[in-house]
Amino acid sequence: MSAAEAPQFRIGSVAYLNAVPLTRGMEDKVVFATPAELAEMLRRDELDAALVSTAEVLLTDRYDILDGIAIASLGEVYSVLLAHRRPLAELKEIYCHTASLSGLNLLKVLLAERGLKPEFKPLPDPLRAAEHDAVLLIGNPAIDFQRTPHEHEIFDLGMAWFEMTKLPFVFAVWALRRGIENSELRQRLRDAKDFGVDTLDWIINHHPEYDRDFRKDYFDWNIHYDLGEHGKRAIAKFAELLQKHSLGPVYEPKYVW
Repeated sequence: MSAAEAPQFRIGSVAYLNAVPLTRGMEDKVVFATPAELAEMLRRDELDAALVSTAEVLLTDRYDILDGIAIASLGEVYSVLLAHRRPLAELKEIYCHTASLSGLNLLKVLLAERGLKPEFKPLPDPLRAAEHDAVLLIGNPAIDFQRTPHEHEIFDLGMAWFEMTKLPFVFAVWALRRGIENSELRQRLRDAKDFGVDTLDWIINHHPEYDRDFRKDYFDWNIHYDLGEHGKRAIAKFAELLQKHSLGPVYEPKYVW
């Protein structure tokens, strides 16, 4: 098949630092939006693949998960957090960054396992997060919040999940629209991830977001990109707890290579 005849797949990803290695070399062919916006585009069949919240796949029986690739943490994730001025047990309402379904549902699970069920409200403006007593932030807004002066304690959701389960947490996966031939798309996404991981030093040294020392620590310690058996066990545990706390219906994930 010639280049002109090659299928033109529609791919969506997030414009956050943690996703940069997964679209390496194909940035000009990707639609960038928030996880929530990408999920809406997938539901409307406007994308063939999108990097979306794991919860979107578990709660919507429409997609396959591309095996082997994820945005995950083993312990502190740094970029998914609850910032709070009062103790967790005293929180009556939490304002939530609406960009991510995984972050919100993970927070609900973590608090429900502690017997806590505060009211969750949408956060109108992440730039004004510090005005609220309790706020859920994800991605670059979470990083920005931690790197500026604030009076809040930080409840890191990746660390809280690891302390509870001793498992990694898989925040995002490549969701593939069913009903189309996408073997070439799957290979393209695997190649981009391999290129991104292989050139991670270049990203650390040259990417414009934040400073080099922060980028190095973040990619070395907070984020990894493999979806192996431990990651699948973590997804299964997350699905179990979503079901337990009536956050479903929850569907069994389907992995494709």
